[in-house]
Amino acid sequence: MKLLPLLAGLLIGVPVLAQTNLLVTPEEAQASMAAGELPTPRNAPQPGAPKIELLSPDIRKPFSAPANIELRFSGNSPAEPQPESFKALYGTFRIDITQRLLKYAKVTKDGISVSNADLPAGKHQLTLTLTDTLGRQTQQVVSFVVQ
Repeated sequence: MKLLPLLAGLLIGVPVLAQTNLLVTPEEAQASMAAGELPTPRNAPQPGAPKIELLSPDIRKPFSAPANIELRFSGNSPAEPQPESFKALYGTFRIDITQRLLKYAKVTKDGISVSNADLPAGKHQLTLTLTDTLGRQTQQVVSFVVQ
């Protein structure tokens, strides 16, 4: 039981750290970094495909882990994004981390949010995909650095 160590720590004055949600192991990150980055797909997005917008963290600069991740989904009428079609593939080897992410995520028709997502320090790359109710799919490659 996780509750017992937490209560014991509080009773004897030991600081208790917030739980983080490990999305990628250090070994997976190291293997992916050693293999190099994926080439960015050159194909044009499918007309009318849904969109995935990364609201946080700000990946324009290195950030610290754990971090909160927030993705927003949007569609083009009359189609709607299908959150159940979302996939997250990690790194050069495209390791499917979708279930790891969803295990800690709050999923709605409008997007996904994860609190305290933990990633090892280094360069990372995710390939995110989403399909809408008309079968149109979007794929987005996101690269970022965790310090």
